Amino acid sequence: MVCHLNDCFRLTFGERPTEPIDTLFTRTVIKGIALYSPFPWPHGYRSRPEYDQERGGTAPTSFENDLDEFRKLFARFVREGAKLRWRHPSFGEMSTKDSFRWAYLHIDHHLRQFGA
Repeated sequence: MVCHLNDCFRLTFGERPTEPIDTLFTRTVIKGIALYSPFPWPHGYRSRPEYDQERGGTAPTSFENDLDEFRKLFARFVREGAKLRWRHPSFGEMSTKDSFRWAYLHIDHHLRQFGA
């Protein structure tokens, strides 16, 4: 989970590219529901292969090293987030507000997944 989050933060910096799969429907309806509805994200959706540690994502090293990397990437995201211009593979262009909301929900989703 930590390596998955790290890969996703690298996406926001343009350091972990992916092919876009967005459509008008995912950029508008799904993005709006995913980012701004009051419901937690459901579990069970497969990640894109680039961000799935079993199918092409960054392999875990040690928990301590991976967590240290997460802390660095997250701090960088917080510092640079307002200046970032990036595309989510499904949601398309992400505004500053969308980016920070996505980061919060994504981390929260995985913490809940593991009961943290």
